Amino acid sequence: MGLRMMMAGCILAATAMTATAQMGMGGMDKGPAAGTIAEPSRAFDSQLSLIEMEMMGAVKAMPAEKYDFAPSAAIFVPSQTTKFEKVRTFGQQAAHVAEANYFFANIISGLKPDVDVKGIETLTKKEDIVKALAGSFAFAHKAIATLTAANAFEVVKSPEPGFQTRGTMAEFTVAHAYDHYGQLVVYLRMNGIVPPASAP
Repeated sequence: MGLRMMMAGCILAATAMTATAQMGMGGMDKGPAAGTIAEPSRAFDSQLSLIEMEMMGAVKAMPAEKYDFAPSAAIFVPSQTTKFEKVRTFGQQAAHVAEANYFFANIISGLKPDVDVKGIETLTKKEDIVKALAGSFAFAHKAIATLTAANAFEVVKSPEPGFQTRGTMAEFTVAHAYDHYGQLVVYLRMNGIVPPASAP
């Protein structure tokens, strides 16, 4: 009986090690082998998962009392010319990404958001903004799941520059989030906080 338990334990340990070895940074799936053709939904979704992990880490790391923080001229030397009148606060940056995720995901898939998207921009409390951002990423994952080899490059009507397809709109969603993530990182650093994705 003891030998069987030991063997079962060894098998479980080996299985866990194999599963861990197959996962990439942050527990992300490494995806198919190089040279194979990936499904569009899986390829775009993997990129969305990366920025989701980094953004959610950032918004959770900022203390609630700092959600109204925005850079101002006061932090620079008097002789330096600065203009920060219309710069978004940390919370507004995160809420903007949440609102945009819903907007872009709707264009990608035609799915209708199940939340009041316009109401997101009025949120000010950390817990509400974090919840809205998480929900927007979940909705974006659903939208990207609708992409196939047959429809990924179907041209869609979009207000964004250039012509857009369902696939390029998915990539634009990721790029837009990274743009604002870069700004959130600066806000965190200005408050003495190391972004979780950059922590050793």
